[in-house]
Amino acid sequence: MFNRVHHTAIICSDYQRSKYFYTDKLGMEIIKETYQSHRGTYKLDLALNGDYVIELFGFPDAPERPSYPEACGLRHLALEVDRL
Repeated sequence: MFNRVHHTAIICSDYQRSKYFYTDKLGMEIIKETYQSHRGTYKLDLALNGDYVIELFGFPDAPERPSYPEACGLRHLALEVDRL
């Protein structure tokens, strides 16, 4: 049975601008921020009302094509289920 959307992963090209939007404009709280030095990228876990909802990745040179795993836009949508 499908319980809920666990989180949505989004790739952005301007990490600082996106971080500002989600935290300062929308009021989401930061759960964890990680800089991945081997890739030169950021990963930001965000919560809304205490629930983890967005996994934001900052890839400054991400391709525009949305079907690539590292492209700008939706990376994946994670669902919570009882069993598969």
